[in-house]
Amino acid sequence: MPLSIIVPVLNEEAGIVATLQALSALRARGAEVIVADGASHDRTVALARPLCDRLIVAVRGRASQMNAGASAARGEILLFLHADTRLPEHADRLVMDGLERSGRAWGRFDVRIDGRHPLLPVIAAMMNLRSRLTGIATGDQAIFVATAAFAAIGGYPDISLMEDIVLSRRLKRLGRPLCVPARALTSGRRWEQYGVMRTMLTMWRLRLAFFFGAAPDKLAARYGHGPRRP
Repeated sequence: MPLSIIVPVLNEEAGIVATLQALSALRARGAEVIVADGASHDRTVALARPLCDRLIVAVRGRASQMNAGASAARGEILLFLHADTRLPEHADRLVMDGLERSGRAWGRFDVRIDGRHPLLPVIAAMMNLRSRLTGIATGDQAIFVATAAFAAIGGYPDISLMEDIVLSRRLKRLGRPLCVPARALTSGRRWEQYGVMRTMLTMWRLRLAFFFGAAPDKLAARYGHGPRRP
């Protein structure tokens, strides 16, 4: 089983069926799909169970849920997928062939943001360019990594925010990421709900504060006033 897809969820009953149905073709080709639930209190677990290979309940928090999913995975490659993100067609082959050809240990996809606001394509292009220049990936870009490399760097850090940034920094010690130009489609709901400019400025402030040493827990308390996350 070469590929394990890990989906952290929390109260995602509105969209979890569509998320997992979109992975059915990959499952048919041998990919393993693991849903890591953070103790949802809606119908997420009941809806997800028949549409995945394994469903586990973990301590709430995206990092802890993804680490729990990784511990349960059997694949040689781990792919971490947000519940509101869709992978590009043939994502399994793009990941496995890309890592084999490049000799790299990890990578991510380019991203496209679903929504009608005219700035969303610009923001996505900036995210993709920044990632290429810095070698830092975000969770919306569907980070994938060889299981051995993930174990070697200790997995996701046990922090409540910016876990994808710290993971990328650790993985960069092993080499730069494979940047797959095929685009994952992520929901623009947080951008449109809270305002595109407001959300962008909030994310920049949080990243800048984290860069200068702000504690992730304090940043998460600020983030809690914005888009919801596990």
